[in-house]
Amino acid sequence: MNRSMLSMALFSALGLGACVQPAQEPAVVTVPAAAIVVPGPAGPQGDPGVQGNTGNTGNTGQTGDTGMTGDTGQTGRTGDGTSVIVVPAPAPPPNPDPNHP
Repeated sequence: MNRSMLSMALFSALGLGACVQPAQEPAVVTVPAAAIVVPGPAGPQGDPGVQGNTGNTGNTGQTGDTGMTGDTGQTGRTGDGTSVIVVPAPAPPPNPDPNHP
């Protein structure tokens, strides 16, 4: 049965391929000219749109915790009674040349 189906398919393909069709003239298709579309005048201006709603304000954040107090520092050494006073340097005199800062 398998061979007979295969043979029929082969003979059908060869038989259809052997058919000679008469020569046909090419078909002529006439395409209508495309219509030229010209836009009309502009229409009136539309109404302005409505303003949107204002969004909600966010919530205030929570206050953070107070930090811990630091440890008290150690007491410094007692001086020997001599004081050192540092005097700041005097300001430089103004520059007499106005072109040079």
